[in-house]
Amino acid sequence: MYLTSAREIKHIGFVSTRFHGTDGVSLETEKWNEVLTELGYETFFFSGLSDWFPDRSVVMEEAFFGHPRVRELHAEIFGRTTRRRGLTAEVGEIKGKIKAALYDFVRRFEIDLLIVENAFAIPMHIPLGVALAELVAELELPTVSHNHDFSWERQRFMSGCAEDYLARAFPPRLHSIYHVVINSEARRQLAYRCGISSIMIPNVWNFESKPTLPDEYNASLRKDIGVEEDDILFLQPTRIVARKGIENSIELVARFNQATHGSGRGKLMVSHPVLDEGDEYAQRVRDYAKFMGVMLIVRPDILDSERSMHQNGVKVYSLWDAYARSDFVTYPSSYEGFGNAFLEAIFYRKPIMVNRYAIYAQDIEPLGFKTTAIDGYMTDDALNDVMQILGNPEEARQRADTNLALGKRFLSYDVLRKRLPFIFMNFGAVS
Repeated sequence: MYLTSAREIKHIGFVSTRFHGTDGVSLETEKWNEVLTELGYETFFFSGLSDWFPDRSVVMEEAFFGHPRVRELHAEIFGRTTRRRGLTAEVGEIKGKIKAALYDFVRRFEIDLLIVENAFAIPMHIPLGVALAELVAELELPTVSHNHDFSWERQRFMSGCAEDYLARAFPPRLHSIYHVVINSEARRQLAYRCGISSIMIPNVWNFESKPTLPDEYNASLRKDIGVEEDDILFLQPTRIVARKGIENSIELVARFNQATHGSGRGKLMVSHPVLDEGDEYAQRVRDYAKFMGVMLIVRPDILDSERSMHQNGVKVYSLWDAYARSDFVTYPSSYEGFGNAFLEAIFYRKPIMVNRYAIYAQDIEPLGFKTTAIDGYMTDDALNDVMQILGNPEEARQRADTNLALGKRFLSYDVLRKRLPFIFMNFGAVS
């Protein structure tokens, strides 16, 4: 990575397919934005779907991966091994529109540096990735590619007729791009597969902030979702997609209820509805919970990224309200790029069950966090540990203290404060 001239960096442009809701990319982008703003930079945003800073944002519908035409192209590209002639032209047409809008964005806000959030990593939106690669190449624009997960990490991207697109833009090999990954395995694989060097910046959390506490507003949450005060509310703070392993959470709650003499006191709430991977798995989860006799709560109508009120007077609670009113967090994912929900549980001082997915075992567990750990499936030992921690408030407090201290030491905003300026200096740029 190099530039042919030094530049002063004042205006930073974030680009992604969406800045909206509580998906992992949006949450992590928000953290980077907070730190960069604190460091004195002005930030701007380009996306296809956004509920952020309207005066500093450009929103183009075709840049959203959920746009109907983009979805159709995506399904065809990864659903067949040969590409019809017209498909290339259709991709090029959308790419051209997005590229023109990106040029306008860069000029309008006088962008000095781009931060591309996952749009160069996972091919959810091929026209956007190709448009960005061409823009960066043509302008020699200093760019940080913040890569959360790559195409080779998802089975559904392993076949199709996208090889040339993947080679061009997922990720691109351009001299003005500095690649950032969120775990050590991604760093190794990026070097091995693409010959691209990178720096690792893990997901972080603002441990200096204050958590949402049980208060008058969220006092009614449990009642509104059908959970009694003496019930045990297990919270799975993830989307309903297959790799989140919700079956293990259902089995945990079923075993817990059986171990407490069939009281049915354990209830499971999943915070995020199915979003971008279809409803088939979501239906399986609902059927499995019914089969196991577990009350499964999925209420996107009253749980969102922040508090609000429906026109009919019904409260909408934030994800943080759900943490404040839950008793135990489940996180049995088979794969994660890092693990935002893990950081959230630590911050909210909640006991947590974790499946030892590869990145957790490599990058997080060695730091010394105290969790209930499983290796792909529920065991009696895991159940006993959960029951022990729920029945022993003092032990739960000690675990929470240890985990919070480790989070502040290794995964706080200080990581960004130190590493982001270092990245900018590597451009030969001044700020």
